[in-house]
Amino acid sequence: MTAPASGPAPPGARVDAASRNREGSPKLWQVTLIAIVAIVFTVVYLEIYGLLNHLIWFEEGVLKPPRWAIPVGVIAFSLLVGLCRRYLRAPTVIHGGFTESLKGGGEKPDYRTFPGALLSSLFSLLSGASVGPEGVITVLIGYISSYTRDRLKIGSPAAALGFDVAALASAFNGIIGNVLFTGIFATEFQVGGSKDAFRLLTWNLLAGTIGYLFYLLLGLPSFARSIPFEPIGELNLAYILYAVALGILGALLAVFMGLSMQAAGSVMERVFGDAVILRVLAAGVIIACIGYFIPEVLFSGEGQIRGILADPARFGVGMLLFMAILKILLLALSFKSGYLGGPIFPVIFSSTLVGLALNLLFPGIPVSIFVLCIEVAAITLALGAPLTAILLVVVVGTADQNMIVLLVISAVTAMLLGAAAKERRGT
Repeated sequence: MTAPASGPAPPGARVDAASRNREGSPKLWQVTLIAIVAIVFTVVYLEIYGLLNHLIWFEEGVLKPPRWAIPVGVIAFSLLVGLCRRYLRAPTVIHGGFTESLKGGGEKPDYRTFPGALLSSLFSLLSGASVGPEGVITVLIGYISSYTRDRLKIGSPAAALGFDVAALASAFNGIIGNVLFTGIFATEFQVGGSKDAFRLLTWNLLAGTIGYLFYLLLGLPSFARSIPFEPIGELNLAYILYAVALGILGALLAVFMGLSMQAAGSVMERVFGDAVILRVLAAGVIIACIGYFIPEVLFSGEGQIRGILADPARFGVGMLLFMAILKILLLALSFKSGYLGGPIFPVIFSSTLVGLALNLLFPGIPVSIFVLCIEVAAITLALGAPLTAILLVVVVGTADQNMIVLLVISAVTAMLLGAAAKERRGT
């Protein structure tokens, strides 16, 4: 046999390869289209959820129903989630997650299950389960983006991934209230290591800007500065040491969440197996009983957290820590029993309560250091995305430059602990 000739490929071959790489790639108008579709769907969905939440549960962050009605509502909506899972084949909470989408590992959804996903997600958020809306939006936008690119015949894997992430960027940047949020997130997970980095990031930023401006021009509320804190003043050595210690504490909270997830999954699988209705209903009964006595730990937490921040002393140190732990346990139970949603808001809720408890013990230290450093460390380790965690906490809680330094220190501390733990496990 003749050995292949060495040296550069002929010009025609390079052109053909480039053409194949571009085959099926979206055009500018197609990226713009999915950005508009994604943000319009997200706004409509969240408005419907907000209206129902207001009618059924909340009035200015306070639960409206009488105490006896809370368990009834929780169990009723939990039953509806189970029925959707069983008869409408709604996906599990893990399906199509944000992280998996950005890694390119998400499965192509079965479009026939979209009604089940839509209803199940809405009932999950209304059930009082400890899940956040970010996971819901991710799953639903995954359906919409996948269906749209199938119609547009966007075929290459890189182009499909970029298209999906662009849709998520449009959906999330307005909600979070920052035009760079999903760009940073995508870069951490996928775009930065891709040969198509520049093109994918361009689509991401374009779609994210469209979503952000849509929210801004309509005057819709976002999470930007939703939990504002006062500046901490000048940095000092003590603050830096606090940031390290709180980074450790936040990392431990994330580890506790991971262990709780494993335990809850194992118990649910062993007790209920594939009996999805019984699984969700049993979890609903547990959530209902807890919610009757401690309604503050119901739902994702964003509705109750402002009331707790206004006067944490009325709960006391012990109760705040107890609710923080209970929230993580309910998050694990909710995830592993079949409710549809995400973990970010429950983690923020739990981290905030731990920070408030510590501030009651050490009132001379700015409360923002306790709360935000624990939040950023827990989110960093839970998501594996430190830049995203820092940006999220900055957008939601502070614009203080000195505080950002402490957030970076806490995030780095959590990352080092996580890396050390992986090394010890040999992974």
